[in-house]
Amino acid sequence: MFFCGISGEPPQDPVVSAKSGHVYERRLILKYINDNGTDPLTGEKLEESDLLTIKANPKAAPPRPPTVTSFPALLHTLQNEWDALVLETFALKQQYNNTRQELSYALYAQDAASRVVARLIRERDAAREALVNVQASMGMAPAPSNGGDVEMAEGAPQEAALPKEVVDQIDETQQTLSATRKKRKAPAGYTTVAEIKTFTAKHTIPSLHSAAPAGINSIAVSRSTPSQFLTGGNDKIVQLYDRGTDKVLASLKGHTKKVNHVSFRERAGDSTLVLSVGADKIAKIWSHDSASGEYLPKATIRTHKGDLTGLVVHPTSTLVAYSSLDKTYSLHELSNFTQVYHSAPSDEPFHSLAIHPDGALLALGTSSSKIQLCDVRTGAVAAIISPPEGTPFSITTLAFSENGYHLLAPDSLSSVAIWDLRKMKATHSISLGDSFKINKVEYDYSANYFAVGGNEGVHLFAHKTWEELVRFEEASDVTDVVFGDHGKEIWATSAC
Repeated sequence: MFFCGISGEPPQDPVVSAKSGHVYERRLILKYINDNGTDPLTGEKLEESDLLTIKANPKAAPPRPPTVTSFPALLHTLQNEWDALVLETFALKQQYNNTRQELSYALYAQDAASRVVARLIRERDAAREALVNVQASMGMAPAPSNGGDVEMAEGAPQEAALPKEVVDQIDETQQTLSATRKKRKAPAGYTTVAEIKTFTAKHTIPSLHSAAPAGINSIAVSRSTPSQFLTGGNDKIVQLYDRGTDKVLASLKGHTKKVNHVSFRERAGDSTLVLSVGADKIAKIWSHDSASGEYLPKATIRTHKGDLTGLVVHPTSTLVAYSSLDKTYSLHELSNFTQVYHSAPSDEPFHSLAIHPDGALLALGTSSSKIQLCDVRTGAVAAIISPPEGTPFSITTLAFSENGYHLLAPDSLSSVAIWDLRKMKATHSISLGDSFKINKVEYDYSANYFAVGGNEGVHLFAHKTWEELVRFEEASDVTDVVFGDHGKEIWATSAC
């Protein structure tokens, strides 16, 4: 190692005198030569041209300063670094405590705001109830809804019997339909067993709903326009689609969670209604506007405290029924969207809902494998159907036959039973395999066939003979199945 003859330090840019052979720092020796013109150590005459540059290895590290070449100096350096680290940690702790304090203030403010909102909702509900009482005392009918929320006061469901005029309408409909359905035959040109056996998948719509989250939970086909159908998806949207043109006619929004069920209300002389229920505890209703051709929101119904699991339009076409995980079901007028009945809480949540084709009975699937049959007019439980002893499971799908004699429902996770309502016992049970999980059962209009949809596709059976006519395994995890016009088609949706 070289040392500068002037500073005594290792030089950063070393040069050597050609005359004396001494090593100097370039900047120091140049300054000395400019001032004196001699070698600082020998006193001989020295010029800049007498200096030769010493070329060191470029990969060699520069020498360490004296401050880090001893143990005390190293310890001092480490102490300084530790002090800096401690100070930085202290500053982070202060920042963390300030953030926690700000968060606590924000949570307190949110809680206070929530309490204010809850108080305002209670005051609003009390005002609505007072208005209804005043209208009732003055003999005034409630004003029809124009798309606003139809809400009941929390904890005060209507458990009284249905109004007399509604009961009379249900009785009249039951008598009319009961007299005709027993003698009714399948319409001319209705599909035959031989035709069903030739069914194949012919049309797939892969991108009807959003891919995130993917999946369609329900489908409903229009009877007045068989090419149009409704779907409800996990993307919180209800879609109206025309298969003839392969176009989405309407995307109806308003749900905040997945849509569980959808349905049409098509009645001669009235606007077509689109109905839906979701996991957000609300039911939505849209009405077709003939002037604009659009579906306009008419009502948002918030009478239940749990996910809505069932939606059926009553055969009168003037009522709609909803079931919920809050252990209750309700009936609502479709003329003014008001609630006319809310059942008392049951012992178990309701996972599915079906209505008898005469309109006098409701079937409700529970979480203990039991099916409650309730009288629509009184709300009383007319009968309870229980499958054979086994592991309890939730009945998530039900279907009455169109002749009103049979009820189709799962009697286990992978088998389906046909219940004879005249004898209140299972006529037959069909196993679909241990790996099959039933998601949907459905009768066709003639009551000659029924479909079972699940995680391994769709199976079609003949009623009475119980023959499996055809199965479709193209679609996995089928969530809903419906029969098309004259039984000529099968429509299915998938959760994928």
